[in-house]
Amino acid sequence: MKTVVPVLVAGMVAAALAGCAAKVGAPPASRLQVPAQWRAPIPEGATALPVDAQWWQGFGDPALAALVTAALANNGDLRLARERIEDYRARVRAAAAAQQPTLSFDTSPARARALSPATGRPYVANAFQAEFQAAYEIDVWGRLANATEAAAATLRGEQASLDAVALSIAANVATGYLNLRGLDAQLELARATLQLRERSRDLARRQFEVGYSSRLEWLQAQAEYDTAAEQVPQLQRQIFEQENALSLLAGASPGPIARGKALAELVPPPVPAGLPSDLLRRRPDIARAEQAIAAASAQLAATRDQLLPTFRLTAAGGIQSTDLSDLLHGPTRLWRLAGTLVAPLYDGGRVQAATDSAAVQRNQALIAYENTVRQAFAETENGLDAITRLREQVVQNDARRATAAETLRIAHNRYANGYAAYLEELDAQRSLYAADVARLQLRARLLAASVDLYRAMGGGWTAPGQ
Repeated sequence: MKTVVPVLVAGMVAAALAGCAAKVGAPPASRLQVPAQWRAPIPEGATALPVDAQWWQGFGDPALAALVTAALANNGDLRLARERIEDYRARVRAAAAAQQPTLSFDTSPARARALSPATGRPYVANAFQAEFQAAYEIDVWGRLANATEAAAATLRGEQASLDAVALSIAANVATGYLNLRGLDAQLELARATLQLRERSRDLARRQFEVGYSSRLEWLQAQAEYDTAAEQVPQLQRQIFEQENALSLLAGASPGPIARGKALAELVPPPVPAGLPSDLLRRRPDIARAEQAIAAASAQLAATRDQLLPTFRLTAAGGIQSTDLSDLLHGPTRLWRLAGTLVAPLYDGGRVQAATDSAAVQRNQALIAYENTVRQAFAETENGLDAITRLREQVVQNDARRATAAETLRIAHNRYANGYAAYLEELDAQRSLYAADVARLQLRARLLAASVDLYRAMGGGWTAPGQ
C-alpha cells in the first residue's frame, strides 16, 4: 500500500501537468515549390561565379563606387537600422538575464511605539536589519530558454534586415547614378540638336528672305527650334532633382554629384546566374523571413509553457539588532532557504488565448516566408528576362537609327536641291532625334537592369557563418 501511494501521486501530477499544457495547432503545410531552373532565358555571357559583394565596382566608374561607399556609411535609413540592432542586442541580454539568479540587498531600520502584552504599558522599540536576498528560477520546461531564443532569432532577423537595407541602398544609388548619366547624355544630345535646329532655322529664314521658300517653312523651322530648346531646361530640372535624390541617399544635404565615366563608356558587370535553389541562401530578406519563423516558433513554445508549473529557489541571509551599535558589532544573524512551486489552476483562458495568438503569428511567419521566396524568384526572372529583351531592343534601335540617319541624309539633299519641301527634312530630323533619345534611354535602362538583377540575386550577400 505504501508503494502504491507514491505511484498514484506521481500519476496524478503527470496528468495534471499534461492538462496544464496549452493546446497548439499544427503549422500549415508549405505550398512553396522551388523550380528546377529559371523560366526566363539566361542572357548570353552569364557566369556561374559567385556574385561579388561589391558588385558596383564592376561598372568601372570610380565616381559611382565612391558614391555607393558614402551611402553605405552615411545613409540615414542604414544608421537607423544599425541603432535597431543595438536595441535588439539589449533585448537579448534582458531575456538571457531571466535565466540567471538575482541578488538584492535590503536594509530597514524601524522605530515603533506599542503596548506590552505583559504589562499593558506602552513602550518604544527599535529594529535594525540588513539582509541579502537571492532568487533563481529553475527553467525545467525551457520557457526562459525559448524566450531567449526568440529574442536571439529576432536579433538575427534584424541583422539580415540591415543587410537587406544596405543592398537596397547600394542598388538605388547605382540606379540613380546611371539614370543621372543617362540624363546627362540626353542633355548633351538636346544641346547638339538645338544647334542643328538653329542652323536649319537660319537657313530657312535666309531662303524665305530671298524668296526661295515660303514663310510657312521658316515658321516650321522656328517651331522645331523652339521644341528643341524646350527640352534643355526640362532635362536640367530632372538632372537637378536626380542629384538631390542621390545626395540624400548618400546621407548628405542636397548638392551636386561628381561624375565619372560617360554613359557610352560604362560597361555592365557580368550577368550572374545560378539555380533557383541557390537564391534561398543569397538574399538577406529571405534570411530575415527564416529568422522570423524561428522567433515565432520559440515565442510560441515560451507562451505555451506559461501553463506549466514554475520552480523557484530563494535564499536570504542578514543581521538584525535592536540597537545600531549592536548591529555593527554583535548582531543576531538570520537566514532562510525556501523553494516555491507555482502552478496556475485557472486564468480564464488567458494563456490559451495568448498561445493561439502566438501560433497564428508563427503561421503568418511561414506564409510570409513563402511570399518572400516567390517574390525573390519573380524579381530574378524579371531581371534575367529584362536584360535579354533590352539587348534585343538595342539591336532593333540600331537598325532604326541607321534608317533614320539615311532618311535624313536623302531628305536634306532633296530639300537643298529644291526637289522636296522642308517638311520632309523636318520629319526626318524628328525621327532621328527620337531614335537617338531612345538609344540613350535603352543604354541607361540596360545598365539599370544589371543593377536590378544583382539586387534580385542578393548582391553577393551570404548568411553569417557560411
